[in-house]
Amino acid sequence: MKKKSLFVSRKNALTWLMALCLVGSAVARIVIPSVKGTMESLEVWSQIVLPVAATLLFVLITLVNGKELFYKTAIPVWLMGIYFAFRPHAFLGSNPFVMGMFYLCIFFLCVFYTVVTAGKGYPWLLALLFAIPLVAMGYLCSTAGNTMESLMLFLPDILLFAGWFLLVFAIRIHTDGRYHPTWGDRIDGRKIRTLSPMAQITMYFQWERNICSNLFEDSFEITHIDRYIRQKRREGLTDFGITHVLLAAYVRGIAKYPQLNRFISGQQVFSRGDDIQYCMVVKKEMTVDSPDTSIKVHLNPHDTAEDVYRKLNAAIESVKATQELDSSLDGLIQYLNLIPGVLLKFVVWLLKFLDYFGLLPKFLLELSPFHGSLFFTSMGSLGIPPIYHHLYDFGNIPCFGAFGCKRRALEVKEDGSVVQRKYIDVKFVLDERICDGYYYATFFKHYRRLLAHPEVLDNPPEEVIKDID
Repeated sequence: MKKKSLFVSRKNALTWLMALCLVGSAVARIVIPSVKGTMESLEVWSQIVLPVAATLLFVLITLVNGKELFYKTAIPVWLMGIYFAFRPHAFLGSNPFVMGMFYLCIFFLCVFYTVVTAGKGYPWLLALLFAIPLVAMGYLCSTAGNTMESLMLFLPDILLFAGWFLLVFAIRIHTDGRYHPTWGDRIDGRKIRTLSPMAQITMYFQWERNICSNLFEDSFEITHIDRYIRQKRREGLTDFGITHVLLAAYVRGIAKYPQLNRFISGQQVFSRGDDIQYCMVVKKEMTVDSPDTSIKVHLNPHDTAEDVYRKLNAAIESVKATQELDSSLDGLIQYLNLIPGVLLKFVVWLLKFLDYFGLLPKFLLELSPFHGSLFFTSMGSLGIPPIYHHLYDFGNIPCFGAFGCKRRALEVKEDGSVVQRKYIDVKFVLDERICDGYYYATFFKHYRRLLAHPEVLDNPPEEVIKDID
């Protein structure tokens, strides 16, 4: 069966009816026990706190992220499964077979819901799945001696399953042809599921980014690049420079070789798709005492050299415009520095733990200079040759590039004459696990061709190749 991507919309009235039923269920779970009398502490947690939290979490996920992350509603469904498994069920009696079948049904409901919302089943089958408990509870209420007491007992669950039943008819299938997240994906990337067995197991033997780094260096003749830079400045891009050309060529290379926009996290390989996150360090002034900070720019494989110029310069100017060169990252670091050393070590460990499982909040990923596609730095602006800069074990940046000063070299041509040419040296540190050596080599050959003809960067690429999934 072909995988489908399901979603629910806040514009659908059935979604809000579901939310109303589930909120009513949560309120009933709080009110009814308080009317009946006191409960043990353990009962409060297992029979009130757990189901109320799961119910409200379901509503929150559906209303806030139902468009893209509807599959995550399986989490509160499993929490409700735990609640039902530990809830006293006097009507089941003490027959082990009946109890076993009941637990099996709970397990089946949770598994089936997870499979269907992950896009591997027919959504309409969920209506039947939720209708059966509703009918069963209605039957038990009608056959009970004290109908009102039975209704009070089952009311929270009746409202719960009624809400779920209504939501089934609000579920839709994405038809836009785009990839939508599912289990295993991260906020900042989608999991690559077509790797060879060797590539998958390699992550567990080579798990530190720095011990899996390859060093690559090259030199580019920049006569054409200098001419191109002068032309762009005459066109009004006054600050256009070598950084913009090298970065635009790298972005254009990813349009043809998208595996360069992959990263490793939690021993898994992920792709950022069309989101190329470029990180760099910015100094307010080129002095020893001048403060610096990091910025992150979101680029796209369709971007031209002018797009790269405007996005990068806008990010730089927005930071330099502040008096102390403060970015949001600097504000976060100031708060972290207030934490005592021992507790700070725990906080850092917790951040690494969350990052391993892809649970870091999106705003932290956006601030972090350790999460991105590429870190590129200019050693030429410092007046020194390029360096091999290490990768970061925290985060997931797979590539760190540096370029040095322009240099001149005398070369002998085939006819014996001597000619002076201008070069720039570039060095890269690369995570070897995101793609194989042949792919890297092919990319850098293409990168060299782009830099030899930078004028091609003025127009969007004719084709942008998508990464496999």
